[in-house]
Parts: sequence; structure tokens; C-alpha cells
Amino acid sequence: MNDTGTLDEAYGRLHTTGPEFDGWLSNHGPMAVESMVRHGYGREVHRWLDTYVGRLDELPRGSSPIEAGEWREALGDPRRLGDWLAYFDRELREQPWRAVLGTWWPRLLPGIAAGATHGVIRTGHAIHALLGQEDETRLAELGQALGYWAARWQAIAGFDAPSGTAGPERAFAGVPRVPDQSAGINHRLEQLGELAEWRSSLAALKPAADPEQARAYLTELADAATLRYATHAHGNAVMLVHTATAPTAVLRALPALPAEMWVAGMNAAWAAGAAVTAAYAPDQPVPRQDLPAVPGAAEEVFELAVRHGDEHVIKLADTALDVHRRTGDPDALAAVVRATGLIKPLR
Repeated sequence: MNDTGTLDEAYGRLHTTGPEFDGWLSNHGPMAVESMVRHGYGREVHRWLDTYVGRLDELPRGSSPIEAGEWREALGDPRRLGDWLAYFDRELREQPWRAVLGTWWPRLLPGIAAGATHGVIRTGHAIHALLGQEDETRLAELGQALGYWAARWQAIAGFDAPSGTAGPERAFAGVPRVPDQSAGINHRLEQLGELAEWRSSLAALKPAADPEQARAYLTELADAATLRYATHAHGNAVMLVHTATAPTAVLRALPALPAEMWVAGMNAAWAAGAAVTAAYAPDQPVPRQDLPAVPGAAEEVFELAVRHGDEHVIKLADTALDVHRRTGDPDALAAVVRATGLIKPLR
């Protein structure tokens, strides 16, 4: 079977499961298998799923259909997850997927923190798959991604367009840490509005003047976050992955979006990366000389991630290989190797 068939089969298996499990943990299956197939590891997908799907919950059922005029009231209500999944399934059967995305991207983008940014990340992977090939199974995946994002929609305090002069590396370095890091991400994000330096750190990034500059800045954000992960992952090796994968997801969505939406996408991606940084960054980085050795060939890093098996490591490797191709910086590969040492392997 070719890899296209493998991806659609994998989506078919996963679409009987919900976007969340064990309360509100995100189902990473669709994101991981899309990465694996695209990097030539389709032969490993079903074996990986055999281990992964056992932890997942069933697909939630809707209770009250969402009508066109009431979407605002249902936005961000996780109790309506089943209703949102049914809504987008219907929308994508009745309209072209780019039209649905063009309507909903600006509505969902201010809530980019949804599901610890997994709403936008899953959407980015789904769009990437659809840009390669359009079929019913991939449309269904986009519908589940958008439905999950809508149900978990969550705004970031102080979310506004940047207006400073800092590049991404310096802007990330200026993000303050939330004072109480004793609980989960929702508790940590709730502290941002009361953090004195938060708004000024969000504003510090240089603004994008036009769509092409927005795309360039998004690329720089993904690069800076991935390289930073190599030295800062010990703050929280799982959660800090999303500082890199969220802007990558937005970057990959751009070809399917009108150019006038690109600047807002860059702004939201920066806010998301900064928020996760504030929530989980450590006090101090590890010295660069203490970073792990990396394989001689970049492709070995993705193989290492697949052998490790954790879904976050696979997604980080997917982003890190893009970053390494752009920058040639070995720290992009070191980030993945470091993740394999800090995150528990899939068993």
C-alpha cells in the first residue's frame, strides 16, 4: 500500500476516537501519523497506532446541533465538543473546504490557546495533508480539527499586534515567567493578565508590514523556538514543544488562506509561543556545551523520534527537520535528541 493509502487508513482508525482522552488530554494520533507518512515512515504507522489508540476515548456524540446564528455562544464550550464535530462535518460536506477555512480561521485564531494550542496544531497538519491530496477522509480530519479548536477556544490575555523592534530570539528571551508553576496550563495562562511585564513582552516583537513579511517572521518564530527548545526543554519537555509546533502549524496553513489573513496568523502564533514560554520556561538554560551529540545525517533524527515513539517527539522532529533545512543549525537536531532523553518513550 502506498503512503497516501496508509494515511487515509490511519485517519479512518482515528476518526472513531475523540479529540481528547483522560479528561482533556489531546489526541495526537492524527498529527503524528501525518508527520510519519510525510517523512517516509508509513510502514511504521499502523504498528505505532496499535500501541497508541488503546489510550483514546470514543468519538463524542452531539446533543444539540449548532445553528449558524449561535456559534458565538457555543465557542469555547467543551461540553459542546460533539456538537462542534458534527457542525464542521456538515459544513465541509456542503461547502468547499477552503471556503469553510476562510470563514472560520479569523473566528478561531483569537482562541489559539485552545487545548494547549493543539487545536491550531491539528488544523495545520490537516491542511498540510489536504494540500497534498483532497479526499473525504482528509476533509473529515479537517472537520475534527476545527471542531476541537472551536470547542476548546481560549483567548490569551493581552493578545494584540506586536509593535516593537525585537526579532524572535530576543523577544522569546524577554518573556517573563508566571509566578506560580505548580499546576496545569490553564492555571498558568490565567496568571498572564496579572503579570506586569506580560503585555510589554508581547508587544516587543517587530510587526509584520505585509503578508510576505508575516510569512518570513513566522518562519523565524518557528526557527527560534526550536533552537531555544534545545537549551530550555527541561522547563517542561512536553509543553515547550508547542512553542515550535504551533507557529509551524500556522506557517503550513498559509497557502490555503487568503493573504490578508497572514499577518493575524503570525501575531497569534507569536502570542501562543510566548504564552507557553511564560508558563513553562525554566529559570536558566543549560549551557550549549552540554547539549547532546547529534547524528551525522538529519534524516536519522526522525528515525530516532519514530523509534522513541512519543507523539510530542515525533511532532518536534517534524518541525526540527524543517528548521535544520532552513538554517543548517545543529541545535535544531539537538532539540529532538534532547527531547528523547527527557520525555518517556511510548510503550
